[in-house]
Formats: sequence, structure tokens, C-alpha cells
Amino acid sequence: MENIIKHLNTNFDNSLEELKEYLRIPSISTSPEHSKDMVKCAEFLANKLRNIGLTNVEVFSTEKHPIVYGQWIGAPDKPTVLIYGHYDVQPVDPIEKWSFPPFEPKIEKGKLWGRGANDNKGQQFAHIKSVEAFFKNYGAPPVNVKFLIEGEEEIGSGSLSKFISKHKELLKCDAILISDTSMYAPGVPTITYGLRGLLYMEVEFSGPKADLHSGSFGGAVANPVNELAKMIAKLHDKNGRVTVPNFYKDVLRLSKAEKENFRRLKFSDAKFAKELGVKALAGEKGYTTLERLWVRPTLDCNGIVGGFTGEGAKTIIPSKASAKISMRLVPNQNPQKIAADFTKYVKSLAPEGIKVDVKMIHYGYPVVVPLEDKAVQTAAKAVSKAFGKKAVFTREGGSIPIVVEFMNQLKAPAILMGLGLDTDNIHSPNEHFELANLKKGMIASAYFLKEFSEMKG
Repeated sequence: MENIIKHLNTNFDNSLEELKEYLRIPSISTSPEHSKDMVKCAEFLANKLRNIGLTNVEVFSTEKHPIVYGQWIGAPDKPTVLIYGHYDVQPVDPIEKWSFPPFEPKIEKGKLWGRGANDNKGQQFAHIKSVEAFFKNYGAPPVNVKFLIEGEEEIGSGSLSKFISKHKELLKCDAILISDTSMYAPGVPTITYGLRGLLYMEVEFSGPKADLHSGSFGGAVANPVNELAKMIAKLHDKNGRVTVPNFYKDVLRLSKAEKENFRRLKFSDAKFAKELGVKALAGEKGYTTLERLWVRPTLDCNGIVGGFTGEGAKTIIPSKASAKISMRLVPNQNPQKIAADFTKYVKSLAPEGIKVDVKMIHYGYPVVVPLEDKAVQTAAKAVSKAFGKKAVFTREGGSIPIVVEFMNQLKAPAILMGLGLDTDNIHSPNEHFELANLKKGMIASAYFLKEFSEMKG
């Protein structure tokens, strides 16, 4: 490993220049006007994978954005690692909040700044460079390597799900390595072993056929905005528990070992509240903040639309009101069952005179990889060596639905090796990536490939 680490350190400045070239491509997957940029970005990646030494690289067309695949499988007696990432990025709005043009990356204050610097071009690039280091120094990596990099993660990975199902043999592997999560804290190497699932619903309340004058008709008909607000208020009880029937029926209890692991993380409620700019935290009673963030299900109203919201006054009873409501789910909860229970419950809360329409926007299942899994433990060893500190194990409150697809379809454990920080402004203006984390991420990736090649059974 000495030669590999020396190579990565010596060539780090060149790697940064290559990454900056990658970041200059405005690969915004949700914007039709950037469709040509998506193709350009996929081709850039494919060329990069060919140049580092992969022997089979292909750009697969899909109904939307291309999928880039590359492999080197020259070690039949060694395990195979599938490295996943995505080249699409979030829109840059609000552009006026950026301190610099988002697709003109720069290095300042020990950080690489630009859209995609962390999510996910920077994190993914760490693995590309670690594989390259083995090719440059030893002619080949110590394991079989496959790269799968998509262009639709930020819009739901619609094409990738079909791709995995159709190409199981091509993607066959012993572990899936993903760097699209965060470290627990600065300088603390982290392996994430659990993600919450997601259920996203839209509720519309309709009343009169048109907006009505509130003086002429107020008090005679149900107001959709009022009734929607009442319904939302009834979705939690006084203890912060969700009131949807059967919501907690299948929730798994947290094991003693996991509770002890959470305690060892020494999470500070006061510090967390200060970082968020709130005077106090809130949530389901009887659970710690980490438990509420990582292993308890939640329900939140994400937005409400209805009535007059412009300047001045307009005295109306709105004809319609709608709300977006999301639920973060935990292992054993079934999004489709909960969607049915939620729909039935919401309709039961509406009064006569209100028509209710409930629509499911999308969903994803939760996932937990056993902590004792050998690949997970190998990854923990790798990041510990790279960062010079013992790795911690965390769950994450967010969702990456495609992880469940990977595990179910390929029957291999997913390793979530986050290299960035929650403070890196992903999805926000002034996104950045700590250069120290990028460099150590490259070394961690290299250690993992070496350690994994020696893993028994």
C-alpha cells in the first residue's frame, strides 16, 4: 500500500484538475435544456474509465439519461466489487445565493467548491482514482472491479432500476461500494449501515366549484384550507406519535447493541439545536434524538397550497387546498401498506362537503445491512486506516431507494462509505468538499480494495 498512497498523494493536484473538468459539465438531470450536457458528462466518464485501465466500458442509452458501465474482471479467483455513483447534480437555484458561478469550480480555504463537488462527482471520483493507482503501480487492481454510474439519481433513478433487473449477470458482485452519504463528524470515518425508506403523498381537499366571497358564503360551506389544516393537525398526537392506523405495527425494536452504539457516539442535543438555529428539539416522546433521526418513522407536511397568498387582502373561501406529506419509514414497514392506511385515514378526517383526493408520488423501502457483515467490517478497517481514527457505525435518516434494489436484485451487501460532511451544502448554494476528505477518501477506497481482496469466505 505504500506505493499506492505515495502515488495518490503525489498526483493529487492532477486529480483535482481532472475533477474540476468533470465539475464544469452542468449535468442537471431534471432540466430538459441540459440533456446534451448529460450525454457529454456520460462520455467524459466513459473516457475516464477507459483511460485508467478498465477493459470493458460502455455507455448505455435509456429512456432518459445514459448509464455508464465499466469493468476489469481479470482476477477470477478474487472477489468482485461494484462501485456505484451518479453524475447528475441538483439545480443551482437560487443562483443569487452562490458566491461564485456554480459550474466554475475553485479551490479556496482547503475546499473544492462547485455544484457536484461532494454530491456525487467528488465522492465517486475518489474511487476512480484509487483504482487508477493500482493500474499505474501494479498493472491491475487486487480485486475485480465494476463501475456503475447513473445520471438520474437526483430524479429517482427510474432508468437504473430497470437496468439492474435486466443486467443482473453483468452486475454480479460480492459487494456494492457506495459513497453518497456523510461522515458522522469532521475527521470521524464513518460506515452507514441503515437508511430510512420514504413514502411521499399528495392530498387535495376540494369544496365549492369556485372560490367564494367569504362575506356572502362564510359560515355556510366547509373551507378546504381550514379543513386541510385540521386534518394535518390530527396526524400527530400530543406525544408526537403518528396517528395513522397501523403505522407502528411492523416497526422493529432497536437492539441493545445498537442502543449502546448510539450512546458511544456522544450526540449533543444542545449543539445540534444550536446548529439548526432552534431553541429546542421536538419529536416523538420516549426516544433520543438519534433514535428519532435514524430508527423511528416520521410524518411531515412538506408544503401547503391553497387560497390567496399574494400581497394585500382577498376575502375568499378557496375552492381547493392541497398538501405534500412525506413519511420516513424504518425496517419492516411496507410503504404500499402504509399508503393505503394513510389514504383511508385522511378521507375519514374530512367533513361532508369536502371531496378528498390522495395520490402517491413515490416511495422507497428502508434498508439495514447487518453490522457483522464481513464486507462492512472490512470497509470499517479501511476507513480507519485512511483517517487514522477508529470508524463509527451510523444509520442515516435519509433515503437512497436504489440501495434496496441493489441488495435485493444482486444479493450482495451495500457498503455506504460516506466521505463528505453534512455541512458541505449539498443541494444548496456554495456546495463544497474538504480536500483532506477527498484525499483520505481515495486512500480509504484503495485500502478497501486491498483488504477486500484478502477477505475469506
